[in-house]
Amino acid sequence: MARRKQTALERYCRSILSGKTVACAKMRKLAERLLADIRSRKGRWVFDPELAERPVRFIEEFCKVPSGRIGRPLVLEDYEKAWIETIFGFVDRKTRLRRYTESFICVARKNGKSSLAAAVELYMLVADGEGAPQVINAANNLDQANLSYSAALRMVRQSGDIARHVRKQEDRLYCDLNMGYIKPMAANASTLDGLDVHMAVIDEIHAAKTRDVYDLMKQATAAREQPLVFTITTNGFVRNSVFDAQYDYARRWLDGEIDDERFVAFIYELDDRSEWEDESCWIKANPGLGTVKSVEYLRGQVAKAKEDPAYRPTVLTKDFNMPENASIAWLTFEEAVNEETFDMAEMGFRYGVCGFDASDTTDLTSAQMLMMRPDDERIYEASMYWLPEETVMAADGRNDRDGAPYRLWIARGLMRTVPGNKVDKRVLIEWLLEMRDEHDVYPYAVCVDPWHMDDSTLRDLELLVGKGRVLKIRQGALTLSEPMKRIRADYRANRIVDNHNPVNEWCRMNVAVKADVNMNIQPDKKGMNPKNRIDGFAAELDAYVGLQNLMADYLQVV
Repeated sequence: MARRKQTALERYCRSILSGKTVACAKMRKLAERLLADIRSRKGRWVFDPELAERPVRFIEEFCKVPSGRIGRPLVLEDYEKAWIETIFGFVDRKTRLRRYTESFICVARKNGKSSLAAAVELYMLVADGEGAPQVINAANNLDQANLSYSAALRMVRQSGDIARHVRKQEDRLYCDLNMGYIKPMAANASTLDGLDVHMAVIDEIHAAKTRDVYDLMKQATAAREQPLVFTITTNGFVRNSVFDAQYDYARRWLDGEIDDERFVAFIYELDDRSEWEDESCWIKANPGLGTVKSVEYLRGQVAKAKEDPAYRPTVLTKDFNMPENASIAWLTFEEAVNEETFDMAEMGFRYGVCGFDASDTTDLTSAQMLMMRPDDERIYEASMYWLPEETVMAADGRNDRDGAPYRLWIARGLMRTVPGNKVDKRVLIEWLLEMRDEHDVYPYAVCVDPWHMDDSTLRDLELLVGKGRVLKIRQGALTLSEPMKRIRADYRANRIVDNHNPVNEWCRMNVAVKADVNMNIQPDKKGMNPKNRIDGFAAELDAYVGLQNLMADYLQVV
């Protein structure tokens, strides 16, 4: 029996695993998994080379380049064929319906995302065998949604074969063969509800500040037998929103922590942030480098980023898929995030210096305890946050307040709610007692902003730790400027370890600074936007000021 010709997917995966194609760790894991699935002869799912290659043949025969070299056939690279053959090639052994109903593709810019998405859309509209298929380009705004849609429109106009069956009809491309259409739509719940989606293309999900687009598109595919949610994106600057949630889901899926047989993820990124200056590593985030994406272009981007630190976050994020904070923020992503973790039960902490940032109804209430150990220069941090129950959810009942995933953080135990519409400052005392009773860690000192602290709570704190160890940290540049510079240096050195707490990281990344005439600085909310909560950082900074002031005595007792 003659051995069949290997597909582009098999060729690509073997090239990655042999080292011929330089790839990141996540893509190597995926290549191993896909080859194992292709070889498998057991279970529900099988790989069908004919079904895998069918959309590839359609695209290369009927689709034209939508911009630049207009009119030329769209010739797919092996990595693009691998995406398509994975999504379309694995099917149910009996029904021949597709296995994967959701794909997550995270790849650096200028690697052909919009063109490929447009070509797959046309296949799903014209040649997938679905009756009245709804193909939706969904994005955070209509301009973004129009990118792939406009590329599909230009492809139709260049292909007589497709144009015979697909015509522009107001704001959509309508297919006379099957009464289906392609339509761009923005993140508006009133227009997205009620759809019956065969394919949803979610472009640049990194820009979405809420889950509306993703959740509604996912739910809108429920009535189809073999739908496809096709998310294709770069990394971005919006943290702790739907992109980070989807990326984390994809990471855990690749690591085997999540068993979701209908989901597949392709993540192209650097393995280490330092690799952005190593040209041999650039292809890890840019699989089309040298063919689809110009090497000279990327060299220019890197050269500019080396000379212009303000531009560097853009290059790291968009050209190398490294997560970054917005360039206008005070801290970079690397400074704000330390992924190291620790187990409280194993550390032997005895005393901590606590910082509180108390609120009434609008802001978060935050408690931060900084702890140290003998012969260890690192500062370890335990954290808690509180919100009134009545202000946790947004008015529409769908989104968490401030565009932050409060419900997820509450479920993880990183944040707590209190009844009513106001946080009773007694929660701070209760948390200190909890740290003492459950972890055997005693408050050595407590640091508070006196502006938001009532006399009754101050007296209770003094009874708990002693009057001399309740420190009132006055807020302003005179008090906070030098500690802010020192804590930033400690962030940069990964000296502050907070168990990779996403609420802390979010608060830090919301910090901007304002300076006086002498260039003394103090924290401010990024963009002066009240939704950019910095309460966790404020509490952490208060604790840090107290720890620095008491360091000599504190080290004597630990």
